[in-house]
Amino acid sequence: MTVFHLADEGEAADLAAFLSRLLHYDRSAAVRLQAAGTALAVFGRPPSFEVLAIRAARLAKPYEDGLDVTLDVTVSAGELLESVDESAATAAVPGAVTGPPWAGVLPPRGGWQGVPGLPAPDRLRATVSAAVAEFRARTQELAPERRTRAELDAIGREIWSRTVGETRLPVRALHAAQSLGFLRGGEGAGELALFSSGAWLRLRTAYGSIAVRRAGLGALDVSVR
Repeated sequence: MTVFHLADEGEAADLAAFLSRLLHYDRSAAVRLQAAGTALAVFGRPPSFEVLAIRAARLAKPYEDGLDVTLDVTVSAGELLESVDESAATAAVPGAVTGPPWAGVLPPRGGWQGVPGLPAPDRLRATVSAAVAEFRARTQELAPERRTRAELDAIGREIWSRTVGETRLPVRALHAAQSLGFLRGGEGAGELALFSSGAWLRLRTAYGSIAVRRAGLGALDVSVR
């Protein structure tokens, strides 16, 4: 069984926390792993947010498994979490699973360019809080007979599809970032940036990234790997 040697206990703890948050939204969640050199990228898709979450981790030594020097596999998030040993800073790669459709369509590797107009971190967190409060208020105002899944989804789509500041980033990307622990305050809170590449936008934080497509699967510059 392939074992990752993470850079330190902190990297292992952060990976475990990310997987735990994904599993909170989907107990059968899968993640796609890509490793090369001393870098590991973990891709997940929390349900309802319609975004891809990306957690990068540093490895203590370059990835190597026999003659393979790169890894690209989709696995169970739960099984991966169970294998994480924080004290030893290791994680074992579970057996591959049949990946969900999103796992075959990832953001492009390159071509990213900075996008201006992203508000300050405190304003981003305030935007999420205001959106959550509005959703709760509007749904609570509905008469019982109107409180259907279709009505709740319609309200959610209207709120979470709004764009952030002067950018085209949807508010749902901020909501996902906060829910997954990427949009924290404190040290590193200012390390936020927005990038675009083809049909994709990527919100990068010190703790992880959120990528969202601005168009459907038929758009150009979608990387199918």
